[in-house]
Amino acid sequence: MTNNSEPLDADELMNFAERIEQLPPADAQWMTRLFEECLRARTHEAELLAGLADGGGASGRELEMQLAQVALDTTEWLNTLWNVGYMGAGCFPAQPRSAFPMIGMEDILKSTLFARIREGKRPLPFPPPTRQGLPWHELLEGQREDHVVVAEILRDETGRAIAANIEACPDWHLIEECEVGREYIVQHHGKGPLFRLRLDNPATLRREPPRWQRRIRLQERGGFSNYTLEWPQENGPAHNVALRATTWDRAESEAAHWIATTHPEMYGQVSFDRVE
Repeated sequence: MTNNSEPLDADELMNFAERIEQLPPADAQWMTRLFEECLRARTHEAELLAGLADGGGASGRELEMQLAQVALDTTEWLNTLWNVGYMGAGCFPAQPRSAFPMIGMEDILKSTLFARIREGKRPLPFPPPTRQGLPWHELLEGQREDHVVVAEILRDETGRAIAANIEACPDWHLIEECEVGREYIVQHHGKGPLFRLRLDNPATLRREPPRWQRRIRLQERGGFSNYTLEWPQENGPAHNVALRATTWDRAESEAAHWIATTHPEMYGQVSFDRVE
């Protein structure tokens, strides 16, 4: 009797291919797909084992670090889903859920938030705008300033413009009506950059230039580089915010994340002046 806890060797595994061919067509179809997945898993396992054996402990350590990073990224993703919502449902006044949602493989593979975290980017502390129900990070942080959109202005019973529906997202606030019936300054949920919405044919959404400028200062002490964001206070001297960064680009990214966390209404509207 064979030991079922032992993995099949290559010959035993391939014998199943011949036996599957003898099954009725309806059964053979799904069994063939299952068998192909088993082969894929066995091949992947062999590649991992080969990586561990190649180069001694270095490859094993690299794999260990990769798995640790995936665990950290997954923790940050789940924490953001719970505390922020981030599913295109807007901001909630309290915890977005009383019970944690069920998450399947498709949710992981299609999550733009998880992909963003895996790329090393910090999640926003508030849900971004959505485009046809999906988080629209590119609108807030991409290089493009102009986007062709499907948009309409929402009005109350008196005909007064009160909000905008842009790409099936009705959470856009009207900040200013520049040209009646045609041009508006809008902001998603009162947070993030300002945009100029023009209801031409087609409608366009253009990010407004920054309204404020803040200084990031670099100080060298004892061979170490320290970056700080100077933030003015209403009363008293400016507040110096320490930034966990080793480069200017990372310093600006950390400064933007601090603004998103502490002053979300100003996020995306601040440019940075580098001072050494």
